Amino acid sequence: MARIVNPDGSAVLDFEAIRDRLAGLGITLRRWPAPESESARALLDKPALDDAEKEELLAAVDNRFEELKRVAGYTTRDLVVIHEHIPGLADMLAKFEKIHTHSDDEVRYVLAGTGYFGFVEPDGGQFMLEVNAGDYINVPANAEHWFTLGDSQRIKAVRYFIDTSGWTPHYTDRPVLFD
Repeated sequence: MARIVNPDGSAVLDFEAIRDRLAGLGITLRRWPAPESESARALLDKPALDDAEKEELLAAVDNRFEELKRVAGYTTRDLVVIHEHIPGLADMLAKFEKIHTHSDDEVRYVLAGTGYFGFVEPDGGQFMLEVNAGDYINVPANAEHWFTLGDSQRIKAVRYFIDTSGWTPHYTDRPVLFD
């Protein structure tokens, strides 16, 4: 379950309080259970997946895609599988660990693993949101944010797109205040 980590190390665990704080930045957070079938669980436990296995997991959550297509106009989705054995992982992650924006929403549905979205508040303050299996997040276009895996080094998440060209990061040069 999601939790907010403040710069002083304190945490917010109450889902309603987290959702309200994020809503103030235009960010949507929902709880969507991860697939629980035996075959889905086996795939979620594997560090790496081939294309057929990714498609099988996407099919297990296709109802979410159909809903997002209907209510928000999403046209495509994919499954990102990040694990510690990916060649060049540190370089890949470094692109997202700097504060940036996108011209389109950044939408993720975490199926397994842990990641951290960092956000910049209007007053320049920053906080991090830990996301885990079952967390759906929609970061609106132009919201200043960053993403890191922290110590976990593993995550499986569905990415939803209206237009994939809007997902290019635009760096703000603002420093991340978290270590």
